[in-house]
Amino acid sequence: MQSFELLSKTMQKKIWDMKWDKLTPIQNKTIPIIIETNKDVILSSATASGKTEAAFLPIISLIEENAEKQLKVLYISPLKALINNQFERIEKLCEYSSIPIHKWHGDVSQSQKNKFVKNPSGILQITPESVESLFINRTEHIKNLFKGIEFIVIDEIHSFINSERGVQLRSLLSRIEKYTIQRPRIVGLSATIDNFELVKEWVNYKDTKNVEIIETAGSEKQLQYYLMHFETGKDRRLPVELFEDIREVSRDNKTIIFCNRRGQVEETTVFLNRLAKRDSVGEAYYAHHSSIDKKEREYVEKTMVESTTPKSVVATSSLELGIDIGDVDIVVQLDSTFTVSSLKQRLGRSGRKKGADQMLQLYTTEDDSLLQSLAVMELALEKWIEPATGYLAPYDILFHQLISICQETNGRGLEELVSIIKGNHIFYNIQSEKVEQIIHHMLEKDHLEKVKGSNELIVGIEGERILRSKEFYAVFMSPEVFTVLEGVKTIGTVDKGAGIDMGDSIILAGRLWEINSIDFKKNKIYVKKSVSGKPPRYSGGAGGIHNRIGEKMIEILCSNQQFGYFNDTAEYTLQDMRKAYHDYGVKQNERILWRTKHEIVFDTYTGSKNTQNLIWALRSLGLNIRGDGVGRVYIDPSNGDIAEVIRQAKEKQWVIEDLLSITQEHELFVSKFSIYLPKDIQEELHVINKINLKGLEEYLATHSFRVIDLE
Repeated sequence: MQSFELLSKTMQKKIWDMKWDKLTPIQNKTIPIIIETNKDVILSSATASGKTEAAFLPIISLIEENAEKQLKVLYISPLKALINNQFERIEKLCEYSSIPIHKWHGDVSQSQKNKFVKNPSGILQITPESVESLFINRTEHIKNLFKGIEFIVIDEIHSFINSERGVQLRSLLSRIEKYTIQRPRIVGLSATIDNFELVKEWVNYKDTKNVEIIETAGSEKQLQYYLMHFETGKDRRLPVELFEDIREVSRDNKTIIFCNRRGQVEETTVFLNRLAKRDSVGEAYYAHHSSIDKKEREYVEKTMVESTTPKSVVATSSLELGIDIGDVDIVVQLDSTFTVSSLKQRLGRSGRKKGADQMLQLYTTEDDSLLQSLAVMELALEKWIEPATGYLAPYDILFHQLISICQETNGRGLEELVSIIKGNHIFYNIQSEKVEQIIHHMLEKDHLEKVKGSNELIVGIEGERILRSKEFYAVFMSPEVFTVLEGVKTIGTVDKGAGIDMGDSIILAGRLWEINSIDFKKNKIYVKKSVSGKPPRYSGGAGGIHNRIGEKMIEILCSNQQFGYFNDTAEYTLQDMRKAYHDYGVKQNERILWRTKHEIVFDTYTGSKNTQNLIWALRSLGLNIRGDGVGRVYIDPSNGDIAEVIRQAKEKQWVIEDLLSITQEHELFVSKFSIYLPKDIQEELHVINKINLKGLEEYLATHSFRVIDLE
């Protein structure tokens, strides 16, 4: 009861009204730290463990006296939909304290935004892109907006740490500090995070000891899981039996069916609704991904929450984070995720009802996917998760922030601008010479301009071109798209590179459409209902895997470990995959190159970055070599003595230029703003993000390699 007694009377009353039996472990641990210390806090606990309340119950208790007159809390979310979901949840917590809650994103009306700007108060829910917009478009108001902020709550903080968005966000938070009366305390929430030392540095590099990590054990819920393997035919089309099994699993349950590709979401939704129709059931499956119009996605989310009959949503990672779609009975995963973190996020969506277990149904459709699914699942059961690495050498985001800062400040001298960057919490370790080099390059390219007389740096004409684009606020890359409409109703978008034409039939938002016309000037496609269709091709490929997943895959192949959560087809398939490894006595630290008449197949069983470095290394030694994106490498057998080349690779002292000299243009690191940097810095970005000589040398040194002839 001690934590409960620390809360304000209004918060205590709210807890009594909600009829809580007790506080959850994460709430009991967090409340005293937030109320009795001045520490930054990272909350790490399972999905549905009450992290949001753990943060806001004590925060509301501390701010409620003055929150009606000043903005006190900035709540940062990676998704607009998550803001909309959390709005009501936080609003209910504030019921007795009269703390106003505000939303700020692209769908909020200008009148509401103007009203808030005039009288900032309470809690503001916002995305990083909208914070950026405040600095650019509301410059004259930001001092008054930010001065009273005491807390910055970052939801799903793990989604930011490794990404360019995380660099942008941390830079923006650092810039906000210039306007606040006191440094705001940061409170981060996550269900899937590791490498806490890096996270603490991201939050407060000046005083990592003042960042408290509050971690509770995994969910008390039991996890029930099973894996079904269905062989895909030569045409790579998913078998009907697979869809029938998903239909059976989801028939009487509220289900999220996760797919790794948007096109697969569309195909799966249509086929499952055909099966539902055969059962004399109306629309029971809904598609949900980033290329479906926002209103359609919101309709799906609302339908799932309000439905009293079993409904299912087929989704990509768009529903991986905590968007509320009601209590989910079962999570289905179609083919392997690429990270353990992602699988953990997804399985955490089920079992939220009191007394309900978490339920996960895995399906695989190819041998590689079966093996990777096993590896990811086993690592999840071992409580392993990918450690955070951060976003390396953020020169590209520095370019973006320099334009933003010059716009915000209406000009700064060179020395002052460098000082601002060196004082920023995400750019502090970039050398001053490097910052100056980027600034001078921006002056040369007219991204920045020096004002005669004052010598202040302002945004140049070419910089204005970038700044005034609607794409400026987001630092991540997104493809060019056509908007798809039925009359005046927006259905969603398709990539411009999808290769579609008039008369084609497509699937979008889980429905079938025929293309009537394409307006290339306005980037619009007009459609009408159809009776058939294929999912459009979307950009984006397979995700990269961590070294540990690759290692786990070969551990499974070399062992006799039995898995009790298999169907017979999965068992037979795994035994078939294991046969060659067992017949030739392959050990876990061995890597095999399988020679046939037409090619040599090298199963690397390591992480994606290591595999790419290995391809470059062997290419530099004269091999005609290519990868397939899943850790398998193909070598032309006419290259001569492959074993000798591998020996050379193991003995060679590798330098960066060895790999750079044979890197093809499409293999280079490219980000949204890297193209504006000096060539040598672009090259440095590539080296830091894509080349890991230490990892390559360790891989070559710690493994033995054997060529096995299969002819």
